[in-house]
Amino acid sequence: AEFIALMTVTLFPIRLLIAAFMMLLAWPFAFIASVGRSETTVEPQCLWRRLVDIILRIIMRVMWFAGGFHWMTVKGRRALPTEAPILTLAPHSSYFDAIPVTMTMSSIVMKAESKDIPLWGTLIKYIRPVFVSRSDQDSRKKTVEEIKRRARSGGEWPQIMIFPEGTCTNRSCLITFKPGAFIPAVPVQPVVIRYPNKLVSKLVKGFQILWLTLCQLHNEFVIEFLPIYTPSEEEKKNPALFAINVRRIMAKALGVPITDYSFEDCQLAMAEGQLRLPVDTCLLEFAKLVRRLGLKPQNSEKVLQEYGNRARKLEGQKLGLEDFAHFLDVPVSDMLRDMFGLFDEVKTHEDNRMDIREYVIALSVVCRPAKTLETMKLAFKMFEAEEDGAITESELAVILKTALGVSHISVSHLFTAIDVDDTGKITFDKFRNFVEHHPDFAEDYLYTENTDLHSAPYNDHQTQPSLSTLKVRGAATSKTANGICPEFSDHDGAIDGLKKHN
Repeated sequence: AEFIALMTVTLFPIRLLIAAFMMLLAWPFAFIASVGRSETTVEPQCLWRRLVDIILRIIMRVMWFAGGFHWMTVKGRRALPTEAPILTLAPHSSYFDAIPVTMTMSSIVMKAESKDIPLWGTLIKYIRPVFVSRSDQDSRKKTVEEIKRRARSGGEWPQIMIFPEGTCTNRSCLITFKPGAFIPAVPVQPVVIRYPNKLVSKLVKGFQILWLTLCQLHNEFVIEFLPIYTPSEEEKKNPALFAINVRRIMAKALGVPITDYSFEDCQLAMAEGQLRLPVDTCLLEFAKLVRRLGLKPQNSEKVLQEYGNRARKLEGQKLGLEDFAHFLDVPVSDMLRDMFGLFDEVKTHEDNRMDIREYVIALSVVCRPAKTLETMKLAFKMFEAEEDGAITESELAVILKTALGVSHISVSHLFTAIDVDDTGKITFDKFRNFVEHHPDFAEDYLYTENTDLHSAPYNDHQTQPSLSTLKVRGAATSKTANGICPEFSDHDGAIDGLKKHN
């Protein structure tokens, strides 16, 4: 114990200082090599630029060596830019996934603001990243076009390294790949990453994995370059199919399963709101259908308020499939039927009809998962009686079961605690005041009464259930992590831009 404590106190700060020093040492070389560079053309790789490239790789390797990565295992052969313009890496799990970037000096996708960060911005600009501007509404489209332009340059540009999962996972499976790396329809080289260290073999929170890794005397890192994958004519026309087939190859090489969960699902499942979703909540399926149907609004606040006002006027009137399609102004389709079924078969069982207010609540959770009170305010507005602006216990149950994406929930304990005057009704103001005084109200009042919300989450090798089998089997509370992406992190690491724009 004393030895571990000593290592923690000494190794961590020393290694951080060495890393900072090596970055300072690398800065002048990166600055000189970046001067006069054009963002649209590639200059010839003259002798002095190649020398700078070698020096920077050595400096970065020394930095990782000082961090405990004394040797790194490389398997397979890295393809040339002319053979595979794009490298797809997985799984993405920590800050240390930046190691392949420094090993290859490949380009990455990053937010434009990164280039203005002192010291760090100069080092980033050296590898010629594809910059994404969050202030530009067309940034996603421009990013894809730039990736296509570079990938089809015949090897003139450096290879582009992309983490197609788009977020950090716990490495127990591969989540859905985002299509950005596959839209150019060029050959890609799958690359898999492994961290054999048992201490950090499971993902922990961003700073924790940094702390644990840097406190170890020795860390292991394995990178394997798999054979180049050339898309078929069908895959060139269908980037999603291209991504699926590459993911299967990478999952087989890693010996892990694949799952239909995506980056957006991890965001939704791990949002830091007062209500944490159950592990296999049907809202994950709902969110997927929302994306596929193109129903997620750009101006969510405005659209949700409009939907709320329209739903309130219906006063609980149940809608059929045709009426549901008319409300959303979309044609009837199989995907719309699946979405309708989430609110009909799973919830009401009332002659193929649904309460549109439940759809609005679910959409609010998907669009703003961390804003629990905003969703509850919208729900109260749709359900409250005109004479007193209050709702009953049964109405609160409908609101909360929809917000959690479950088929049934008991709210008696919570409702009684809020309704101190025993009127049989509560207003949003009473609910908000209660939540302000009891920020852990879900843990204290909902999960204690609904014990099935505390069941064990998915184990590492389970995948998402089908729509017909979605049931409540676990909760992603502050004390119980989600089984697929238990510590989803949106940290600003060395490959931050890959998370949202690839």
